[in-house]
This record gives sequence, C-alpha cells and structure tokens, in this order.
Amino acid sequence: MRPLFQILCLCVVLALGRPAPSHHKDMMGDHHGSHHEGHLEGMPHPPHHDHEPHLDRCQGIEFDAITPDEKGITFFFKGDRLWKGFHGPSELLNSSFQEIGSHHHPAHVDAAFRMHQEDHKDHDHIFLFQDDKVFSYYNHNLESGFPKDIEEVFPGIPTHLDAAVECPKDECVTDSVIFFKENKVYHFDIKTKAVKQRNWAHLPNCTAAYRWLERHYCFHGHQFTKFHPVTGSVVGKYPKDTRNYFMRCPKFDHGGNDTERERCSHVHLDAITTDDLGKAYAFRGSFYLRLDTHRDGWHAFAIADVWKEVKSDLDAVFSYDDKLYMIKGDQVYIYKSGAHYTLIQGYPKNLKEELGIEGHVDAAFVCGEYPTVHVIQGQKMRDVNLSATPRNVVNEFHLPFPKVDAAMCGSDGVKVLVGSEYYQYGTPMLLVSSRIRPQPNKISLELLGCDH
Repeated sequence: MRPLFQILCLCVVLALGRPAPSHHKDMMGDHHGSHHEGHLEGMPHPPHHDHEPHLDRCQGIEFDAITPDEKGITFFFKGDRLWKGFHGPSELLNSSFQEIGSHHHPAHVDAAFRMHQEDHKDHDHIFLFQDDKVFSYYNHNLESGFPKDIEEVFPGIPTHLDAAVECPKDECVTDSVIFFKENKVYHFDIKTKAVKQRNWAHLPNCTAAYRWLERHYCFHGHQFTKFHPVTGSVVGKYPKDTRNYFMRCPKFDHGGNDTERERCSHVHLDAITTDDLGKAYAFRGSFYLRLDTHRDGWHAFAIADVWKEVKSDLDAVFSYDDKLYMIKGDQVYIYKSGAHYTLIQGYPKNLKEELGIEGHVDAAFVCGEYPTVHVIQGQKMRDVNLSATPRNVVNEFHLPFPKVDAAMCGSDGVKVLVGSEYYQYGTPMLLVSSRIRPQPNKISLELLGCDH
C-alpha cells in the first residue's frame, strides 16, 4: 500500500500546483487564459521566482504591447514577461509591475501607452490595459485608486484592447490616444473625452503600437508598419522586420547601425542646429542625427525622409522664427517647423536674393531670438539682419580659423566645429575677438555622447 499512497500524494501535489496556461494574444487580437488553479480565494500569492526559460525576441515575437516610461526606457510586453530597452533578456512582468496579475487575471498586458500632455496631471504616466481594467503607473508605482474600469477613465473605449498609442496635438488634431481593437480604431480626445471611431481596413491588425520620435508604428507578428496617426495611411515599403530596427539581434542588420555609425564617426559634420522646439539636428552626407531629449538620445535618419527637396550634402542650417533655413550651394530652402517640416511656397530661392550674400557658405547660426544670422564664409563671419528688407550684411569680422565645418549657438554659448573637434565661446563677439583658441572638445565624445 505504501507505493500506492505515495503515488496518490504525488497526484494531489501536481493537481494543486499546476500553473495556469500562459495568456497570449493571437494575430486576430483574441485573448486566452484561465484562472490559477493552485490558489484558494483570499490566500496570499507566493513570491514570484523567475524559473521560466527566457523568451528570445530575436526568434520573432508578436508583442502584446510596447511603451516607453517616464525615463524614456521602452518596455516590450509578451504574456507574463517583458523586456526593458532594445537589448537584453526578458524578465517577469510582475518584477516591475507587481499589481498586474492575480488569480482572476493572469499576468499580461493587452495595450499600453505613455501619456503625453504637458499640462495634464498624468503627463509621463504610463497606462497599462488588462482585460476590462486600466492601471496608471509613475516611477513603477501604481497610482492611488487604480486599477479602474476602462470605461471610467476612457469612456467609449472597448475592453480587451489590442493596442494603444499616444498622439500629441501637433501630430493629431488634438491631444489624443489612439486605441486599436481588431480592425477598428478609436481616437480619444484627452481633454473632451470625445471618441471618433474609424475603420482602417488597409492597416494590419495591430497587436501593439508605439510612438517614437514623432512617428507611429503598428506591430503585427514580428513585423511593423509605419502609419499616419490621423489618416492611417502607409507611405513607404512596409511591413518591415522588427528585429532590424527595434532590438539588437545577431545576424540582423538592425537600423541602429546607422545611428552608431553616424553618431560616433570621426568624419566632420556638415551642419548643426537646434530648432525653436528645442530639438537638435546634426547633418552629415545623406543622414541627419536628431536629439529630442537626452533620455531618448541621438538617432540617425535619412535627410530625404523629412526634407525630400534637399536630400543630402547640406552646407549650413539655422533656425529662426519657427522656421528652419537650409543652405545648399547657392540655394536657400526654408521649412516651417513643427511635427512635420513643410517647405514654404516659393522656395528654394537664391542665396543673394534671400540673405544678400554670395559665395560658398561654411556655417550659419542664430543666437536666441536676436534677428541676426552669423554666416561663416572661409575666415570671415558676416552678420545679416533678418528683420530688414531686403536683407544685407551689417557687420563683417575675421575668424581665428582657416576653415569651419559647422557652428551652432545655444544657452551655453557658441560651438565652432572643425573636423572631429569643437571649440566653445561664450558669445559671437568672443569668437571673433579671441586671439587664443579655447581647449578643443571631441564632437563624438562630448557632443554626441559616444564613448570614444
């Protein structure tokens, strides 16, 4: 009888300790899962230990949700696991968001987004959606009163969502959140809470959505498609493989290669500037590097993606009065600043006609709101009054450099870029009056944040 008794005991242990089936979301957005069988009502849950094998996203994973947090770290969710950032192994979802998951709702996230509305009390909070509930986190702490019913916080939005993504008013008509369920799309106005439902049949069913550097992406399977957040239109060759762009995977030629090459190259920059929105742009050849915030870092893109009329090989760039001036050869292109740069009608125009100067331009910069652009041509710096009509040179100075590649002006003064180094001056007048060069700084190391 003893062996039979041992077998019976073993069966009881296995029945009580059997884990619940893992929750997952298939290509059509359906949800699967069941209650944990091994926990009695009201009993505390045992501590979570990560004994499960780590999922390998480089094998090709259909993510349940993607969102950055308030520090700019991007989270990728799949079942009861998540990844932090674009490389590294997975970890248990409960290790970062311990309230997600119970014996009623196995740990999973259906959709997620980071609130983006600077005058809103929930700015930079991340919202995680699970079945019919929504959780609001800040610094990984669950906000008081949450979780709440989705209907209470986002009236008119269905439960069991497939994806969600924020859309600020410069990119959408108003500060909005875009929710996805199957082939239906819901634009939720954050301020008025009005909902507009649309049907984007041309877009794949999104199991996750993500906003990155003012671009919106729909993830489906192990691929993604970039879409316009208002119309849902898709421009370009899509879908593309997620492993080439949003994670570091061996044997995949990920898009980050462009960023690393352009950011940490010791080849000189063609031009550099900051716009009126506080974004920094550095140009080299056919690529540009963009810095929104230091938490997001610099990222490289093709110039033709944004400024298709210019394409490549700029001579100088400067920002003034909510416009971006691009100089290439003897032509000046002026773009209206905003989420999407638009070439102003009638441009490009001749350099002489627009700025009252002739010849090759090496660099140009504007300091603050002063209506003066400092144009560098060889060893001369010529000041042009932008508020005058017609525009003309009002001052001319000699520079302590035989050749300058680029220059910019910010709150910390003027930076003059020469080769792989830059020199910093407090003001434009100190630049032209100094007889001794300041200590040089490495562009890749100290300006672009590389480690060499």
